Amino acid sequence: MRTNNVLIIGGGVIGTAIARALSRYELSITLVEKEVEVGFGASKANSGIIHPGFHDQPGTLKAKLGLSGNVMYDKLCKELDVPLKRIGSLLVALKEEELGILEKLKVQGELNGVPGLKIVKGEALFQMEPNLTKKVKAALYAPGLAVVSPYELTIALAENAQQNGVKVILDAEVKNISSVNGALKRVETKHGFILTDYLINAAGLFADEIASMVEARNFTLLLRKGEEYILDKKTADLVKHVIFPISQKETKGVLIIPTVDGNLMIGPTAKRIEKKSDLSTSREDLQVILNRVRKLVPQISSENIIASFAGIRAGSEKGDFIITPSKKVKGFINVVGIDSPGLTAAPAIAQMVVDILSQEGLKLRKKRDYQPSRKKWIRFRELPSREKGRLVKKDKRYGNIICRCETVSEMEVIEAIKRGARTLDGVKFRTRAGMGRCQGGFCAPRIVQILARELGIKVEEVTKRGRKSNIVLTKK
Repeated sequence: MRTNNVLIIGGGVIGTAIARALSRYELSITLVEKEVEVGFGASKANSGIIHPGFHDQPGTLKAKLGLSGNVMYDKLCKELDVPLKRIGSLLVALKEEELGILEKLKVQGELNGVPGLKIVKGEALFQMEPNLTKKVKAALYAPGLAVVSPYELTIALAENAQQNGVKVILDAEVKNISSVNGALKRVETKHGFILTDYLINAAGLFADEIASMVEARNFTLLLRKGEEYILDKKTADLVKHVIFPISQKETKGVLIIPTVDGNLMIGPTAKRIEKKSDLSTSREDLQVILNRVRKLVPQISSENIIASFAGIRAGSEKGDFIITPSKKVKGFINVVGIDSPGLTAAPAIAQMVVDILSQEGLKLRKKRDYQPSRKKWIRFRELPSREKGRLVKKDKRYGNIICRCETVSEMEVIEAIKRGARTLDGVKFRTRAGMGRCQGGFCAPRIVQILARELGIKVEEVTKRGRKSNIVLTKK
């Protein structure tokens, strides 16, 4: 049995970012994920915002790593061929008494090192966002905010890590962890045992359970569910920037988010919950969201909602990220409590973990053949007509449009499967097939057939997201 230098538990954006960062070095690395594909946990429901950094208290890891991570994204997304848009944000004040909060957050952001912050009001503000309610008194403008697809980023990080030698084992829930001679870790999954010298706990919602297996839990996770709603692309021009309200105590508030893919998204809520499986949405919370966003942009209508979802973020009772080696178990490192701005901070968190591993005794020797870029995607809908015609002549499967809403071709679906998609959602997150107005009503049956054909399985075996989510049911 091979002993790994490093084993990472958790295939979300944090775990995959750590895997890619470590893949630069001559190491034996394995990542295990309990779901059937990476990014199927909290990362798939992330809002996709790369925050500028004015919300975070100076001196915290959130402030430090959020700012560091933000500036790393342009290079990261270029290397991984992941779309990124720097659209900026506006934090709006609706009342005179909130103007002081804008000034306070501007100073806080400047202390954190956030560039370009300024307060705008009057005609200048409404030129930036004509559809804002005229009740807005002023706004804090942050040009450094960006938007990205969180699931596409997670998939890309994992792909590139694998290109550079990282072994990724999916559908591999960790059952138990034991120490050998007080240091070497023996990790049990449904696929057998894995030995490792160093163990990274990046298990998100389940990080407390992983830490408890080796008595390395010195934290409590606080779970908050957030519901979000996606609007049809015909509403895309309502706002150009991410619109923040004045923050509430435990959340950045209900936002209006122009996504990187051209939809508007509204939300999230922030409801304390106990059950890690509670991903329900409700009419009541939808109405809460609509009431709040209409105070900012009155034209937003429920008639344009095409999809809803919920995600759970696991913060810590300390109110900050916890990234630290265990004092009880040598080589065990907790990377937990990674709520907002966790996506923003992900590449900086990964570098911090690399530094901790070095301090803990892991020898790091850079590879000569490290490849930072992954193979580019062909996004058929974005190509000029001449290029589309050239591709169709080369392979007629590019001319077979599977998803009409998002103009996704059969060849793109096949490429997604070749690059790791094993489920309907796996194809969806890689290609956007099923994310349009009809939400898969037209393309889902066709994708199921392609998955079955390409994977050599029966259509009854194709699932939406793995684990008893079969799409075609048979009579018993």
